[in-house]
Amino acid sequence: MTSTQDAQDHSEDHSELRAQLATLTTEAFRPELADIDRLPTLDIARIMNGEDRSVPGAVATQLPVIAAAIDATAERMARGGRLIYAGAGTAGRLGVLDASECPPTFNTGPDQVIGLIAGGPSAMVTSAEGAEDSEELAAQDLDGLGLTADDTVVGISASGRTPYAIGAVEHARALGALTIGLSCNPDSALAAAAEHGIEVVVGPELLTGSTRLKAGTAQKLVLNMISTITMIRLGKTYGNLMVDVRASNEKLRARSRRIVSLATGASDTEIESALTAADGEVKTAILMLLATLDAPTAAARLEQTNGHLREALRA
Repeated sequence: MTSTQDAQDHSEDHSELRAQLATLTTEAFRPELADIDRLPTLDIARIMNGEDRSVPGAVATQLPVIAAAIDATAERMARGGRLIYAGAGTAGRLGVLDASECPPTFNTGPDQVIGLIAGGPSAMVTSAEGAEDSEELAAQDLDGLGLTADDTVVGISASGRTPYAIGAVEHARALGALTIGLSCNPDSALAAAAEHGIEVVVGPELLTGSTRLKAGTAQKLVLNMISTITMIRLGKTYGNLMVDVRASNEKLRARSRRIVSLATGASDTEIESALTAADGEVKTAILMLLATLDAPTAAARLEQTNGHLREALRA
């Protein structure tokens, strides 16, 4: 192939991609903001704040879809499945962030909630945007995890057209896994590829195409819901208390004691004694104090109820 022909092919590819981008809400240009760089800083901050206020409303339109996706995820995780996020760029980083916060918050195993980002872990801090164009890379990353039909894969892409996210969802669905597609454009290819398509349409960005702004905020809110409510359904909380918190530092150790206090009303001495006997397990300590059980009995009862503290108390 000649260099001229090669250049023409690239030009055609770019023209096709530009045409695609021109149809996306998240890429739309806003002429009313064309002089934003001339405004005082406070005025720009007010505009951004106004933009951000629209995001929760956009999320609210998708709540029934989000709830259905969460119930399906919790059902799979209850039988040993994993929650796996897959995305590129900002979307991938948000997935990795949400996954990384589950072990200390809900005492999940390191392989229970996983974040995959196109380009691998280094892409968290160094841009590897070219990796987003590979559906095959997503399939390889999922195969490396030994994906099963009990797993849930959440493809994340603001545009809804990112090949890595779509490839992850298509590959996962072909293997029988539950699939969720989270995007910020209507009628997206990602939502169409998934069993549960969540499309939070936040509109054009303040900076044209900068989807780390409203789209990123919307994705963070939805991921918060998916992980948090799934963990609530799995018995990782007692009311609104994080009873499966992992006390890995001084702040979390203090929080553990506060949680036991709020749940039981026990004295500091009783709390300290229960936590010591329970080897720091907050849920076990609470059950010991509320049901007057020793540590081994409380731990066994929790195991019988798959970690659901309310069920263990009723038993």
